[in-house]
Amino acid sequence: MRSRNPVLIAPSILASDFARLGEEIRAIEAAGADVVHVDVMDGHFVPNLTIGLPVVRAIRGVTTRVVDAHLMITNADQYVTRYVEAGCDWLSVHVEAVTHLQRVLQQIRDAGAEPGVVLNPHTHEDAVDYVLEDCHHVLVMSVNPGFGGQRFLPSALRKIERLRERAVARGLELRIEVDGGIDPDTAPLVREAGADVLVAGSAVFGAGDYAAAIAALRG
Repeated sequence: MRSRNPVLIAPSILASDFARLGEEIRAIEAAGADVVHVDVMDGHFVPNLTIGLPVVRAIRGVTTRVVDAHLMITNADQYVTRYVEAGCDWLSVHVEAVTHLQRVLQQIRDAGAEPGVVLNPHTHEDAVDYVLEDCHHVLVMSVNPGFGGQRFLPSALRKIERLRERAVARGLELRIEVDGGIDPDTAPLVREAGADVLVAGSAVFGAGDYAAAIAALRG
């Protein structure tokens, strides 16, 4: 069930050249990217360390696009306001990383950003059923979080379909974002399942032509 929303492409800067981060962000913006996706990892919730608040502030200073932060951190509720203040437009937290999910979603909205919930591959879509009306987006992980370059897990397609069905049944303008193994082969599958925000790292930053890579994902 395709979304009625336009498909947005969100290159993940995790795959970019960090020595040229400002140039890379300007390049994907010029190439047609809609969203700049930022993977924040703490080495505890996931087995990797990436970036934090200072880099988000720097990104905000070089782009007019939506800055979308995916917090893969423990105690995310302690940090969401600070990430919004740093410049995030969208902010996502994992079901498993907060104690009071609805409260955190409201906290993000009150701070001025669009709230989202992240579902790991093992996390059932029922985990967000009672907060779906509080979400701007649900981010479906199609790999296990923590590292880029992993292979797409087809089980994500069923989860996307079921989330889109629930959103349509309730009349919600819910964005369904998908992250992990997105490339020209998997992008049509997730779009058809109902996803309308596609996160891609190496499929964009590993391509010689960013504009062509983004157009191929958009379909």
